[in-house]
Amino acid sequence: MIELCPEGMIGKGLHRECYIHPDDPNKCIKVVVLRGEEETRREQAYYKLLQKKDISWDMLPKFYGVIPTSMGSGAVFDLIRDSNGEVGKTFEFYFESVELTAQNAEGLLNALLNLNTYLVDQNIMTMSLKPKNIIYQRQDDQRGVAVIIDNIGNSDMIPISTHCRYFGRKKIQRKWDRFLSLLQRDYPQNSALQALIANHFYG
Repeated sequence: MIELCPEGMIGKGLHRECYIHPDDPNKCIKVVVLRGEEETRREQAYYKLLQKKDISWDMLPKFYGVIPTSMGSGAVFDLIRDSNGEVGKTFEFYFESVELTAQNAEGLLNALLNLNTYLVDQNIMTMSLKPKNIIYQRQDDQRGVAVIIDNIGNSDMIPISTHCRYFGRKKIQRKWDRFLSLLQRDYPQNSALQALIANHFYG
């Protein structure tokens, strides 16, 4: 059994916490802390479907299965690290600062554009897109990769968009449009972000 310690926690959501794997610094472990079992089951089932489809994992962490931990069952994933070895920070981290957004504008923009293309090309469904659930894996001052770390899957009763690219593309675009609207609503004071959205997504 893997012992999880408080100092190893790197992320906390409403239902789950995420820890650095104590035996492998390039992996992390997600554990349920508050009524997140259904969300976890859906996520893992969707990951298994993606594994069968043999998708590209360029912008999703790989899933390695479930292991016993001191906090119950833990799901093991790749841990997204920047090129300097530090644990990657979310887009939320960058967007909360006008200075950080401006300093990394080119990389953040290209990462988002590439993420949109990736989701469509691989037909990957998300429950919702939020900046706190997407890591900006920084490679250098002007380059980085967007990696979705949470909220993937499809809760539709008949998940036709998961299996049909035509409907999948339409669903992905709806989610993307909501994501852009969320960024406009939640970061009105971030002039650098608002300029990126206006000039490159709505321009």
